[in-house]
Amino acid sequence: MRIDHTHDPALVSWVESANGHTDFPIQNLPLCIFSTDGAERRAGVAIGDFLLDLGAVSDLLGDAWVAELAQPVLNGFLALGAGARVMLRHALSRLLSDETARDAIEPALIGQSEAVMHLPCLVGDYTDFYVGIHHATNVGKQFRPANPLLPNYKYVPIGYHGRASSVRVSGEPVHRPSGQRKPPEAEVPVFGASRRLDYELELGIWVGPGNRLGEPIAIDEAEQHVAGYCLLNDWSARDLQAWEYQPLGPFLAKNFLTSVSPFVVTPEALAPFMTAAFARPNGDPAPLDYLAGGSERPGLGIRVEASMTTARMRDAGIAPHRLSSGIAADAMYWTAEQIVTHHACNGCNLQPGDLIGTGTLSTASADGLGSLLEISQGGKMPIVLPSGEQRSFLEEGDELVFTGRASADGYVGIGLGECRGLVVG
Repeated sequence: MRIDHTHDPALVSWVESANGHTDFPIQNLPLCIFSTDGAERRAGVAIGDFLLDLGAVSDLLGDAWVAELAQPVLNGFLALGAGARVMLRHALSRLLSDETARDAIEPALIGQSEAVMHLPCLVGDYTDFYVGIHHATNVGKQFRPANPLLPNYKYVPIGYHGRASSVRVSGEPVHRPSGQRKPPEAEVPVFGASRRLDYELELGIWVGPGNRLGEPIAIDEAEQHVAGYCLLNDWSARDLQAWEYQPLGPFLAKNFLTSVSPFVVTPEALAPFMTAAFARPNGDPAPLDYLAGGSERPGLGIRVEASMTTARMRDAGIAPHRLSSGIAADAMYWTAEQIVTHHACNGCNLQPGDLIGTGTLSTASADGLGSLLEISQGGKMPIVLPSGEQRSFLEEGDELVFTGRASADGYVGIGLGECRGLVVG
């Protein structure tokens, strides 16, 4: 992840909306899959308010990636690794900044408002981790006040296998799940719709080149297997989860929907914004040898935010209410590299297009809590919205919006787009 001429803050594009764009200046160039007017899905890259149809300009990009970028998913291209991503990034940076290329490229631009976004990859497997130490501590205190973190937390990156079939792109409606829950006053569980629907503010990690079954990924090689990042909302039914999670973890409480933003923001785009890993407090155990090492700056310097509106707020024209804001690196006890290494340390084979969630990203401050479970203290302290409404958990008509932005002195900031979800019933 080297900083090069594509990160030059003086670099501008002839696509005027890209210059000063909050998310998609020419220094970003995230990949995506989109369609228009019911046509076939195709690969694109975001630039300002537009998407560039990569297939339409493949003759200007060279023939190294023609077959992979002609597919309706990005799995094949991501499998090629960093070398292909860097070459494509350099080519796009040149074409989108060179005025002489405008006539050839401009017809292949499609307004984002005209496009339908799709999952960028065919997700073969989805794994959700639990590396947000403040979230784990806050939730643990609600169930185990004296020992909020279990003894293994600071030794092993905790994760569980999620449901790949219910991963959907931003905008998919959120249907309230049903399952078993056991009210505190009841002697036996009841079946019904969840009454404690929640969100989880996370980042998603897209896997690039995989590893063969039986061959672990060394920590010093882990970054080579990360193809990009996105925003991720692992919707959660807290009452279902509280009843079912022992001894094997959540099941129906989480497998009904996981939402992701549509853009794959590459490690190359994020190079200027990587930072130090989470600073472990004195007395915490050092990572075991297989998790020690990796790149010098493995921390994700991305500010992630969650906001919400209610139906009443939207009708009244009230701006979204920000629920939380914090830097991912300040929340992640384990880095993305350690997540990848641990996932494969037993020989598990990761595959191109696999999706890994970080777990809920809550920071140490009250304004950086990544779930309503924490913000409302398990429902004991409802939040008051600008409309006067109160919420402990989500209700019909509530819409959650996640955003992510990376910034650093001397560089043009970039964003991850949006991850939206509307609770419809």
